[in-house]
Amino acid sequence: MAKEQTAATSTRPAMIEAVGLSKFYGVFTACRDVTFTLNQGEVVAFLGPNGAGKSTTMKMLTGYLAPSEGVSRIAGQDMQQHRLAGSERLGYLPENGPLYPEMTPHSLLHFFAEARGMSPAHRDDRIDSVVGLCSLGSVYHKPIDKLSKGFRQRVGLAQALLHEPDVLILDEPTAGLDPNQIRDVRDTIKQLGEEKTILLSTHILQEVEAMANRVIVIDEGRVVYDGPAAELDKNGKGMEQAFYELTSTET
Repeated sequence: MAKEQTAATSTRPAMIEAVGLSKFYGVFTACRDVTFTLNQGEVVAFLGPNGAGKSTTMKMLTGYLAPSEGVSRIAGQDMQQHRLAGSERLGYLPENGPLYPEMTPHSLLHFFAEARGMSPAHRDDRIDSVVGLCSLGSVYHKPIDKLSKGFRQRVGLAQALLHEPDVLILDEPTAGLDPNQIRDVRDTIKQLGEEKTILLSTHILQEVEAMANRVIVIDEGRVVYDGPAAELDKNGKGMEQAFYELTSTET
């Protein structure tokens, strides 16, 4: 099964590429020589302990942060040389999304649509679509600072989807959510994964196999595993134990 999936995805175009990405802050190394590729239609979980370099890598992939070394590409576009072209194909949800608390989901989505130059007809169609997909109808005109964490995450996801991107990069999309909210976000991501290429960072290991068909693990700024989720736990000890053995500093 895993080999069949690998063969199928390898014939599809590369949509997310990290090529030797490194980020240095003086003598401190946030990540070094991070290299991987996601082909069209893959949903990949990006795992690692706190401080391992996940968010730094994601920011370099999106062009938000310039790498000290290496290249990041989205849908073939170099995100340092052609960031605007790459951003047209990319939806990015940072861990703390770009939400304005005094706005409502209605005003926020209209603001982002206008910033992207959408025509009124296209804007209204896309807003209706993402509001339905992210189940925002009940809070559409409520100030964002009055919303629960779960609804704020949904608003952030809606703005990331507004321009119909082919690629999604989601940094901790279920962080701080209760079990019901996690299930809602997980179901939305699974639905999106039927059409889009998704890289998502998460700490919830039991959710990985439910959402992703591949896992990349980073530790101390380096990739230490890249493969099917099932093979990560090939010894049958459980994913938490496999993760611990890959990332623990204890001997």
